[in-house]
Amino acid sequence: MHFVIMGCGRVGAMLAHKTLRIGHEVTVIDRDPVAFQRLGRDFPGRCVTGIGFDRETLEEAEIRSAAGFAAVSSGDNSNIIAARVVREEYGLRNVVARIYDPRRAEVYERLGVATVATVRWTSAQMLGRLIPGAASREYQDISGKVTMIAVVPDESWMAAPLARIEQETGARVALLTRLGEGVLPGPATRLQEGDVLHLMVPTPRLPEIESTLAHARGGDEGGLGPAGRSGTNGVEEETR
Repeated sequence: MHFVIMGCGRVGAMLAHKTLRIGHEVTVIDRDPVAFQRLGRDFPGRCVTGIGFDRETLEEAEIRSAAGFAAVSSGDNSNIIAARVVREEYGLRNVVARIYDPRRAEVYERLGVATVATVRWTSAQMLGRLIPGAASREYQDISGKVTMIAVVPDESWMAAPLARIEQETGARVALLTRLGEGVLPGPATRLQEGDVLHLMVPTPRLPEIESTLAHARGGDEGGLGPAGRSGTNGVEEETR
């Protein structure tokens, strides 16, 4: 397939090379021809000098035959204008724009333009790594209503069924990382020592859920609290 990328900064250049490596064709647009030096001398794709929302430039980049368009220049206005031109004038559905202003990103997302809100994502990642023991923010939907976090619960949660963790926190387990590998949990999967939980959480409830998992868990009728961890059946149970 053929893809068009507007903007040959660090992100645009990396995106172009990654797209090529998985077997697709790429055309990169930038108004500054010097920017194409980031692609390297042996870059096998095409380079078009021009303004990314100019129709002549887009035609030269063969936008009509493109399977997707990414606007990743340094300007929010340029990115969103280009994305809307490509969607509305050329009917291309796979269009995404990088937007620095998270408030504007949400507005454009609701207008049908997929966006990546760089500032929101970066600030969440930095905060998760800055505060010791804090859950790491891995993803947040464009509306900000749902957030995926990575968290290592208090040791009292070990051997608890993931289904019970969902029940007690109101979060949804998306996956877990076990021994460095991603695992899709099954109905009977239990938390093991060293596991990292990846949870989808309603954003307004983040502080509550993070606090719940960071503190000791009380016992229950299944004997899965701290006093019930002497057995090994739950801990040794693996995901099928």
